Amino acid sequence: MTEETRQPAFAHPAEAQFARILDFYQMEWEYEPRTFPLEWDAEGNVVTAFTPDFFLPEQNLYIELTTLRPKLSSFKNRKLRLLKELYPDVNVKLFKRRDIRGLLVKYGLDGEAAGYRGDETQEETA
Repeated sequence: MTEETRQPAFAHPAEAQFARILDFYQMEWEYEPRTFPLEWDAEGNVVTAFTPDFFLPEQNLYIELTTLRPKLSSFKNRKLRLLKELYPDVNVKLFKRRDIRGLLVKYGLDGEAAGYRGDETQEETA
């Protein structure tokens, strides 16, 4: 995304912070550009899908951010396993809570990084 384009309504503050880092380094990105069907019911309707948070076209890489505590992230890990099985040519990288915190600290966003410790968590909704 470029500065001229409007910022999307991010689902979580970590996504907005990650976008700021990408913008600072002038990396082209798209927010939630594609949804991957993962499971279907007997009638062929999609019952489980996965929409990675970011796509970096220059790297041909999808990025998924999760702020879930490790104990709560099994649902997201399951979706990533299915994605890799069904779409082996799709490159996706998962940034877990500690990875997000490390990035924020590395790029001088210590205040924002403080929110990614302890028991604070985002509940899984889909």
